[in-house]
Amino acid sequence: MNQIKVYIADDQTLFRKGMGRLVRSFPNVSEVKEASNGKELLELIKEEEPDVILMDLEMPVMDGIEATEKVINRYPNIKIVVLSMHDTQQHIFYLMELGAHAFLLKNAEPEEVQEAILAVMKNDFYQNEIVVNALRKGAMDKKKSEGRPVFQSNVTLTDRETEILLLICRELTMKEIGEKLSLSEKTIHNHRARIMDKLGVRNTVGLVRFAYDTGLLE
Repeated sequence: MNQIKVYIADDQTLFRKGMGRLVRSFPNVSEVKEASNGKELLELIKEEEPDVILMDLEMPVMDGIEATEKVINRYPNIKIVVLSMHDTQQHIFYLMELGAHAFLLKNAEPEEVQEAILAVMKNDFYQNEIVVNALRKGAMDKKKSEGRPVFQSNVTLTDRETEILLLICRELTMKEIGEKLSLSEKTIHNHRARIMDKLGVRNTVGLVRFAYDTGLLE
């Protein structure tokens, strides 16, 4: 894996500096920059794009939710790992709908922070118990409130596409899926692109949401 550039956006100086020291100690991280709010973060990104952002939600000037929306719309290749003290499932589901790639509590262990950074770089998504529960409940709530699945019911995947989707949800890489199915990595990438086009989603988070919404994952 290439060296990773990580930006940290958090208004709490002690937490931000401590997280910065921690992330700098990870072997795959080459550079760490810090911002105290979303506006500062966007200015840093204009100068140079990071690979991953560790995003606090409650910040002055521009909070993490607004910053997440702007980053996802302007810089679709940047991975966002949300850091928060709040773990309400509705809150997390909303962030996943925006397109955030991972969600961690601020008291997460250092090993999980490193795991999440590597996972979003490798698989476009980090799936922990908090996220799984939020996606499952969010899909159920939407079905109840809207009386239909979140995704259009006329979307149909082939058996091969469904098989690949489920392997993506298990956090296998494109290379690992190709080896498992005796297909080339390029073929798996092409299948993934067609699945995303069918579903109208932009990243792996959208694929996982579809799997929960349609009952492929329970």
